[in-house]
Amino acid sequence: MAEAGLSPRQLAVRCGVTGKTVERWLADADRVPHARNREDACRALGVDEEMIWPSAMKDRIKTGHDRELVRSYPYRSACPSTVWGELIDRTTADLYLAGYTNYFVWLEQPAFAETIRRKVASGCRVRLLLGDPEGEVTRQREAIEDTALSVSTRIRITLESLRALKNLAGLEARFSSPEDAVNHVSLSVFRFDEQLLVTPHLARLVGHDSPLLHLRRYESGGMFDRFAEHAEELWTRGQPVTR
Repeated sequence: MAEAGLSPRQLAVRCGVTGKTVERWLADADRVPHARNREDACRALGVDEEMIWPSAMKDRIKTGHDRELVRSYPYRSACPSTVWGELIDRTTADLYLAGYTNYFVWLEQPAFAETIRRKVASGCRVRLLLGDPEGEVTRQREAIEDTALSVSTRIRITLESLRALKNLAGLEARFSSPEDAVNHVSLSVFRFDEQLLVTPHLARLVGHDSPLLHLRRYESGGMFDRFAEHAEELWTRGQPVTR
């Protein structure tokens, strides 16, 4: 806590618990908080869980391919915006947003344009892959979703945000190719160096109502690599955003 500059009371606020609860954690090394409290504490302190509660980690150690699964959410909207913010903040080499609209990232992350500027200035590669707002797959998806804020409108809002950054060297944006659009709209992949957030879109549901997987790369050819390779393939055949 000293390295993070937090007092027990401040940590309690970050974790949504009482100060006495944190004091009990400190007084009893064998006491293991609930999983969500452990996650919040580690996020606040900027450390891995095994550093603080190794016994809890031993109980849930994974040895198979599923060890790359950090957490799953039944809805994308169930994943706290702070998780997205911290993943973005910690990315140093490869920030790649391959959602079909990427609209919600601009909406939920404060001053996201400035964050992009800082990332690019520090040498981080920043890429956005979008669906074509005038494409046939986009029109089909709009008919399926039938929402007031249409798919093409959400894409154009992202494009407006990108235009404000048009002179930013190092920022890359592409539309997925017409041949790949159906694969793009059905699976969103967001890369933060060696971590991914992945949303497989269910039937007629919009993105925030579909499940989300949080993955961390541990091995070659694992779940992380499979999804990352999918997103890279879409990028390779994508077309530069010119409008």
